[in-house]
Amino acid sequence: MHHGASAAYNFLMFEGESETDRAFREEVRDWLENNLPAGMRNLAVKLTPEEIAPWYGQVLERGWHAPHWPKSAGGMGATLTQQIILAEEFARAGAPETHATHALNLVGPVLIEFGTEEQKAKFLPPILASEVIWCQGYSEPNAGSDLASLKTTAILGFDEFVVNGQKIWTTMGTQADWMFALVCTDPGAAKKQGGLSVILIDLTSPGVTRRPIKVLSGDDELAEEFFDDVRVPVENLVGELHDGWRVANSILGTERFSHGHPRHCYSVLEAVKRVAKKTGAMDDPAFRDRLAAHEINVTAFAAFFRHALELTEAEISPGWAASILKLYCTEEIQRLDDLLVEAAGGYGLDKEIVVTDEGGVDIMGRFLGDRRNTIGGGSREIQRNIISKRVLGLPT
Repeated sequence: MHHGASAAYNFLMFEGESETDRAFREEVRDWLENNLPAGMRNLAVKLTPEEIAPWYGQVLERGWHAPHWPKSAGGMGATLTQQIILAEEFARAGAPETHATHALNLVGPVLIEFGTEEQKAKFLPPILASEVIWCQGYSEPNAGSDLASLKTTAILGFDEFVVNGQKIWTTMGTQADWMFALVCTDPGAAKKQGGLSVILIDLTSPGVTRRPIKVLSGDDELAEEFFDDVRVPVENLVGELHDGWRVANSILGTERFSHGHPRHCYSVLEAVKRVAKKTGAMDDPAFRDRLAAHEINVTAFAAFFRHALELTEAEISPGWAASILKLYCTEEIQRLDDLLVEAAGGYGLDKEIVVTDEGGVDIMGRFLGDRRNTIGGGSREIQRNIISKRVLGLPT
């Protein structure tokens, strides 16, 4: 087995990749080798928006910042295969994700599909330029998995909504400038889903209070927000009034695809290899056998991910595909984290960054931080319920 730095990222040419695709992969790989600073590869800690701005500026200038957005909205308008190649090659090079990723993957596509021309003109350019940080306001203290039971209200007056309630477990909630929020606009609706709407909330508005939530890994990336008579202009409604469940579900599908992207598995796989070489675990044939089995599983998963995206692109995707992707990927990441701790040996419980020849690894931060992956974006239990009902036809 070859133990070089790129071993985990020796991506195969899956069926459907043409010579044009191969040339594009080489173009992306060469550009990354020449432009991605060594100090930004395989980072063990997240950068601040200010620290990552120069790198994002390079990607923006190259035109690869929003490959899945249409050109009419300022994106690359890339083919599906090009989008996959970009994600794979950026992962192979160990490039950091920007703070614009959340907005690029979730908010932007929703505004492109459901937003007014005025909303697109106002919100899309700052997202593309990474000038504004967004967060998603879905979960509440008593409405996480059962999202339709949320209690935050947005009562429409003459020309504005008045928002009262609370959101929680909000990723980047302490840093975000804006929130796209699912709220109840008709508390008396016959069906809970029929009384919900999506609105865009300026988090600097009077009446907004934010509190960071420190998680198991020690960071405070999550937050809770309280809304006390917060006024939101009616033009910040996304889609039709009381049609928020349809808008929200389009985001949930995208979010599960994002949570289920194989690049996350490849990232942990590479960390395992770096640490195993440092500790000598890579010299153990039994360990290499287990590692190889995981690499085969991740490669097979990457092929399934491609197939699911192809079905989605052709608009024949079964809705449950995103649930399978999200479930398998997040559980495989946790299994890889277990292998990472095993590979680390005496470093396994270190809370500090473990230095290797190819970059630092935050072993405990990764291990503890990834525990929540099987909950966020719909818990593993919810995904299994979806699969059992829609795929296996089991009674609910």
